[in-house]
Amino acid sequence: MADVNAAAAPASIKSYLDALKRCLKGQPPALIQDALADAEEYLRAEQAQTPEESEAQVLARIVETYGTPQEVAEEYIAMDDAIKSPFPARADEDDAVDKGPGLFGVLVDPRAYGALIYMLLSLATGIFYFTWAVTGMSLTLGLAILIIGIPFALLFIGSIRVISWVEGRVVEALLGVRMPRRLPTQETGGTVWQRIKRMLADGRTWSSLIYMILQLPLGIIYFTVAVVLGVTSGSVIAGGFYELATGKNVVRLDNYPELDALLSTPHGLVLVIIAGLIGILFTLHLARAIGFIHGKIAEALLVRA
Repeated sequence: MADVNAAAAPASIKSYLDALKRCLKGQPPALIQDALADAEEYLRAEQAQTPEESEAQVLARIVETYGTPQEVAEEYIAMDDAIKSPFPARADEDDAVDKGPGLFGVLVDPRAYGALIYMLLSLATGIFYFTWAVTGMSLTLGLAILIIGIPFALLFIGSIRVISWVEGRVVEALLGVRMPRRLPTQETGGTVWQRIKRMLADGRTWSSLIYMILQLPLGIIYFTVAVVLGVTSGSVIAGGFYELATGKNVVRLDNYPELDALLSTPHGLVLVIIAGLIGILFTLHLARAIGFIHGKIAEALLVRA
């Protein structure tokens, strides 16, 4: 962590935030975004209460109570470490897939089940995000020539930020990726046109919009993979146990009579059940890998520090 000299207090809010960002180097991008958003909101609120003071005077006064960038960074890191997570800690996020829980450990790995739930939900969220994004963009462009187009554009861009924050909370809850825990700050003041210009110039607006559009094809893939593999593996296991218990031939391969006869024996049905269990293991490992990859996509498009 970079050292910041407390004696040389930052002379402006921007320099304070830059120093804080340097102190947080190496931390999750979402943690950095939250820390910068909190600090900026607090500093600007203090400045607004004493407009007669310069930024340097405001900073010199409140650093005594709020803390230097180094102290604030250490406090945020400590608070983040104190938050309990249902997911096991990773020694190295970049190697998380390679250093997985092992072949059978995935059966008790919350990341695998969280990712599987996310995959099942992704089709519904993908349809909603895509519809909202496309409809909103179409109406925004269509209403641009009318007076009502201005407030509508502001509302639509604001909704994109709220939706991306909600999606981030879902990603953190189910995939275990640290995402922003508060809405990003938006600079106030200026005319309506200046506010729109600032929003359009903010990369978070466009990256969040890309994420929402991308979520539909990804959601279709995730949902299809989860349902096909999960249902197939579960059906094979259930069919094998049912036939062992009742003697009714439910596991059938009509096009391969010799193989069907073999699988109808008790030993064959045990092999069927084992094959279904292998399918469950494969599904969970694949879900965990997809969750890891999607977490990286979400972090890249929904977080900006």
